[in-house]
Amino acid sequence: ADVQVESGGGSVQGGGSLRLSCVGSGYNPHSDYCLGWFRQFPGKEREGVAAITTGGPGGGGVYYADFAKGRFTISRDNAKATLYLQMNTLRPEDTAMYYCAASTPRNIGYGAEWGNSGKYPYWGQGTQVTVS
Repeated sequence: ADVQVESGGGSVQGGGSLRLSCVGSGYNPHSDYCLGWFRQFPGKEREGVAAITTGGPGGGGVYYADFAKGRFTISRDNAKATLYLQMNTLRPEDTAMYYCAASTPRNIGYGAEWGNSGKYPYWGQGTQVTVS
């Protein structure tokens, strides 16, 4: 994976939904990958939201931060080289800049460090999500 381009952010009222999309270039669907969503609040470090991986000893997996479980769903469309983040029941505290990122399963310790932004070399430009 190489450059990522996010879209789908915007403004929504609390309880509403948004779906973020991230299209990757230089992507090889036959290679193992790790694709993740992160968010960043002003003046704060990026935090992991969710990630999806393939390959590795466990065959891959899907990971969510505690705040995302039950509300957010990460998925990908191989044919479109697109990663999605469906966000439901949004809260004002979800307001942040959201980024997609790409890495390899080995880089993230086959899942152990999925939420470590320093393990992802490829990033998109970000898309703003505002919940009022």
